Amino acid sequence: MLRVRCLRGGSRGAEAAHLIGALVGRVASGWASRAFRNTSSSAAAQLPLTVDEPVTEHAPEDCPVCAFNEWDPLEEVIVGRAENACVPPFTVEVKANTYEKYWPFYQQHGGHTFPKDHVKKAVAEIEEMCNILQHEGVTVRRPEPIDWSVEYKTPDFTSTGMYAAMPRDILIVVGNEIIEAPMAWRARFFEYRAYRPLIKEYFRRGAKWTTAPKPTMSDQLYDQEYPIRTVEDRHKLAAQGKFVTTEFEPCFDAADFIRAGTDIFVQRSQVTNYMGIEWMRRHLAPTYKIHILSFKDPNPMHIDATFNIIGPGLVLSNPDRPCRQIEMFKKAGWTVVTPPTPLIPDNHPLWMSSKWLSMNVLMLDEKRVMVDANEMTIQKMFENLGINTIKVSIRHANSLGGGFHCWTTDVRRRGTLQSYFL
Repeated sequence: MLRVRCLRGGSRGAEAAHLIGALVGRVASGWASRAFRNTSSSAAAQLPLTVDEPVTEHAPEDCPVCAFNEWDPLEEVIVGRAENACVPPFTVEVKANTYEKYWPFYQQHGGHTFPKDHVKKAVAEIEEMCNILQHEGVTVRRPEPIDWSVEYKTPDFTSTGMYAAMPRDILIVVGNEIIEAPMAWRARFFEYRAYRPLIKEYFRRGAKWTTAPKPTMSDQLYDQEYPIRTVEDRHKLAAQGKFVTTEFEPCFDAADFIRAGTDIFVQRSQVTNYMGIEWMRRHLAPTYKIHILSFKDPNPMHIDATFNIIGPGLVLSNPDRPCRQIEMFKKAGWTVVTPPTPLIPDNHPLWMSSKWLSMNVLMLDEKRVMVDANEMTIQKMFENLGINTIKVSIRHANSLGGGFHCWTTDVRRRGTLQSYFL
């Protein structure tokens, strides 16, 4: 039997503590400010403070950003853009995360746009997805369109960009805080720029905003001799706990984390290292607990097509990538559902992902799920679980590396902070 514990007042208790702390802080800062003014020059004291827009504090219930899990009723969501999507340069970290049969594609097209006809169809699919979300009562927001083909240079590397298609990779909402992930691909170093106007708006309206430490992405972050030639190589390396990213500095993609109230689950992957996980653990403690999971997966990158939590005590677990810690979920009373084999044809291009995007679904609430219109078997699975399916086709959008969960970041879900894993 699943045990659920609701924390008293949801997040209100924590917010009250924050408010008291803020008031004490204002008294102390006011004293310090007066002392500073008494010892500083009058010219410095008269420097004006100018802002484009006022920043105000809001009560928690008015915060535009609030989500504690993957299934509470969805009220607002960011949906990515396929426009101007570029193939990333074929660097060591890209090679480690892609399949061998597509390596010639990256070698030929790296730094240039994805096939234009394909992108055009993906754009149309995502527009229709946005229309359906709005019809279901969800507010849809979009990142800014950017020219990702522009080359940029840092002191450590040169690259072109990729896209702003997968907001789940770069943004995670925990409570009323929106966290920008540092990322691990050089082609995604400046991806945050497409989302900054939205994030600044949320901040001005009362949300917390945290940017994780930005890695230099110098050569030391990557195993430059990472020995991958075949799928067998990948299996051996993954079993040995060897990844293309080192522990030189923290890095993580937000899509390697998945939320279930006070418990957040994460995997060490090709793009998320233990330093990145530890940063999140310290940042979110003590309210949230971070649990590290591992899977029999030759190419771990993003958890939500391997282990997707879709309800309180209900999780989809990929049969091709079994979870090594699955017994702890069963002992906690969770229902573990094995999704059916995907139906996507072998000849459909999946440049950046596997067929298991079929289980990369978006829950609109506990009884509504957005699922691929072409995947009849998983639709039937959800219907047997008593969950209504909202069918949308995003086959061409899948080719760019994500399903419905990847293409979105839920900004606000109506619910309270609870514990589902006692």
